Amino acid sequence: MLSQYLIVHKSILPDYYEKVIEARKLMESGKVKEVSQAVKQVGISRSTYYKYKDYLFEPTDIAGERKAVLSMMLDHTPGVLSALLRCISDAGASVLTITQSLPIHDMASVTLSLDLSGMTVQIAELIETIAATPGVDKVRLLAVE
Repeated sequence: MLSQYLIVHKSILPDYYEKVIEARKLMESGKVKEVSQAVKQVGISRSTYYKYKDYLFEPTDIAGERKAVLSMMLDHTPGVLSALLRCISDAGASVLTITQSLPIHDMASVTLSLDLSGMTVQIAELIETIAATPGVDKVRLLAVE
């Protein structure tokens, strides 16, 4: 999964990439409540924001602390969430938060925030293991620091 990402100096990228990150920060900090306010403030269109918001991340410098946010769909079958949590525990990661939606059409959306500081494997390997877990589908790395 991480092989799909590149680290690129922002000086060679179009300026709207950085503006997408700025808009997301405005939303996350609560300084603005709506996407339309955030994009207007930074000077990009809503379509640009929505096109890139899930693909642009800003690295952070926190020594010894690593966190990640993963999103996935789970079958509404007994034991799937337990198996997912076992994969995370076996890799040495810790769950910080779990957000799960109500199952619709026997599938539930789950977002996990993880503490990766104690991991014994690379995050790409953890994501592959999670994706291979029966009942887990569409695993996406949303953010990592």
